[in-house]
Amino acid sequence: MTTPDLRDLAPEQALRRLELTIVRRLYGLLQGDHLGLVPGPGTEAAEGREYVPGDDVRTMDWNLTARTTTPHVRDRVADRELETWALVDATASMDFGTGRLEKRDLAVVAVAAVAFLTERAGNRIGAHILCEGGPRHVPARTGRPHLLGLLRALLDVPRAAPGGPAAPSLGAGADVLGRTTGRRRGLTVVVSDFLEPVESWDRPLRLLARRHQVLAVEVVDPRELTLPDVGLLTVVDPESGRRREIPTAGRRLRERYAAAAAEQRTAIEGALRRAGAAHLRLRTDGDWMRDIIAHVLTSRRMAAAAPPPPSPMTGAGERR
Repeated sequence: MTTPDLRDLAPEQALRRLELTIVRRLYGLLQGDHLGLVPGPGTEAAEGREYVPGDDVRTMDWNLTARTTTPHVRDRVADRELETWALVDATASMDFGTGRLEKRDLAVVAVAAVAFLTERAGNRIGAHILCEGGPRHVPARTGRPHLLGLLRALLDVPRAAPGGPAAPSLGAGADVLGRTTGRRRGLTVVVSDFLEPVESWDRPLRLLARRHQVLAVEVVDPRELTLPDVGLLTVVDPESGRRREIPTAGRRLRERYAAAAAEQRTAIEGALRRAGAAHLRLRTDGDWMRDIIAHVLTSRRMAAAAPPPPSPMTGAGERR
């Protein structure tokens, strides 16, 4: 699906276009009630399980007990709101794109996909934006005006000047977000190209994932993976402003570049896996909607195929 450059539209038009696209294609597929992350009383029934001494007899499920001839109780979904935080990389390396979108626009799309769907359940969402001149912090709140203001803040982040002041690192942003979100568990969406050295953000992301469910959205441009044969190519490092001319006609140079890029992406994927983060890769030349849907369907299949946790009545290696 082709998506217009968000910066070709007025902010209100861009946000409206995003909302219509996301809600029309994703609502119903991704939307749903979330289970509480810790056990607790609630109003919605969850799964039934066998009764164990100490369970509240008021939670007895008599229908299930009659069908199985074994005492069963019905757990409840904890009445807790979901708090979502977006850690968004808006540094100079994101001001690049040779596909349908720039990487910074794809970052807005990724945050919007989460924001529009979670906002409908009345959950809170906030953001920590890493940009030149210092991070921008948007407190977590509920409501449509707040959601639109958060996305407007992402759209309004100015482009970084080549060689300008350094923006906060991804690792530093993860550290700050881990301190500001408190002890309450929630969902954290990290949107970045992850081009900083892995060792600079590996540990902070692992610490963040210990307390929160983390979704890492890796934004990639095809020119970061392979070099085309276009003769003498002048490239500029967006972070430092350094310029260099590369003779792309050389086959060995292009092969070395592709091998180094593949090695870098493998290191990124491995670090995200070690952190326990879900990994979604979006490309500027791809169909971001299709990629998001494919990620969700795969995650659901894996969750359905996973063995259930052991019951207090069974051993660790037995299934109920």
